[in-house]
Amino acid sequence: MKLRITNTPSYRPDEAFIQMCEEDYWRVKLPVEYRQFLKEFNGGIPDKGQFMCEGQGQVRKIEHFMCILKDTDNDDGYYDLDVICTQLEGEIVADPDFLGCEIMPIAELVDRDYDLRGDFVCLDYRENKENPSVCVWDHLKSREFQPVTYKVADTYTEFIDMLF
Repeated sequence: MKLRITNTPSYRPDEAFIQMCEEDYWRVKLPVEYRQFLKEFNGGIPDKGQFMCEGQGQVRKIEHFMCILKDTDNDDGYYDLDVICTQLEGEIVADPDFLGCEIMPIAELVDRDYDLRGDFVCLDYRENKENPSVCVWDHLKSREFQPVTYKVADTYTEFIDMLF
């Protein structure tokens, strides 16, 4: 499926910047398809952003995809992946000694009925450091070093293909 994305940041990361973030900050390798998404759009609002989250038994909706920025002191900084990871710190990591991202937020969700925010679609590296699955991280149930997630798809591509 080809997504149409609006409200994207003006900055588009190149391969060198993505690799630097992977090595210096996240310590994980992003899926090829997600790397391409960042280079083409670098976040934004999808035209098709709903999906079924089986573990939660409900349809969820993407508010916006995260971006990666060189300078977070701008209007887009609120959606910057590093800013979100810093804000969530221990709640998206199961191992207190782990350096990097075990669960990487890639999109913020909104509750269709209540306009509530706080849950995220994430790449989940806990079981496979090379090929992360996609999950929903539940902000209300998660605690420090005890993230609560619901698996959504085996791959990023599978997740994008299930959006409606």
